[in-house]
Amino acid sequence: MNLTQEYIAQKLAESRKNADESDGYAEIPVKPDTRLKCAAVLIPLAFSGGEWHLLFTRRTDRVQSHKGQVSFPGGACDNGETTPEQTALRETEEEIGVRREDVTVLGRLSQLITITSYRVTPVVGVIPFPYAFKVAGVEVARVFTIPLLWLSDRNNYWEFLLRDSDRSLITYHPFDGELLWGATARMTVTFLKTIGTLAGK
Repeated sequence: MNLTQEYIAQKLAESRKNADESDGYAEIPVKPDTRLKCAAVLIPLAFSGGEWHLLFTRRTDRVQSHKGQVSFPGGACDNGETTPEQTALRETEEEIGVRREDVTVLGRLSQLITITSYRVTPVVGVIPFPYAFKVAGVEVARVFTIPLLWLSDRNNYWEFLLRDSDRSLITYHPFDGELLWGATARMTVTFLKTIGTLAGK
């Protein structure tokens, strides 16, 4: 498989061709009166050492929610933002200092509804690497990458069905001391399935 930017963009476009903006997965039951908040994240691809990596952040213990958890750069939509790309790129610049003009956007994934009632649109983009990150110390404790091949090995994560529910939880084995799980792990697996790299059992 020749995993070029063009190939990844093509697979993302194909996955959206017959889809609307409806949600790909919901971590909570969604009823007609459920109020969902708008959010977007960037799934940052970085090419290093001859292979693709995904870039993640670990949140500090000082943020309001998801303390100490591994996540993609992103957050809630601001007033006036009309596309998920605007939100994802602004948040990435604010959190880790990657300028929006340095990101090559390749496409989107299906929206995901989180347990905190956010409707999140994952935006996939390539960032230059290495990069002089400027970390927002209040929000971000660490920036790190995980190789795409490691993430794509089915033996490196579990998917558990939740009790009395049709929903599941995805959790990866620890990598470099970091634990990738929950909504960020699900977005990661969705991305890998979309581009066709998942391997193993």
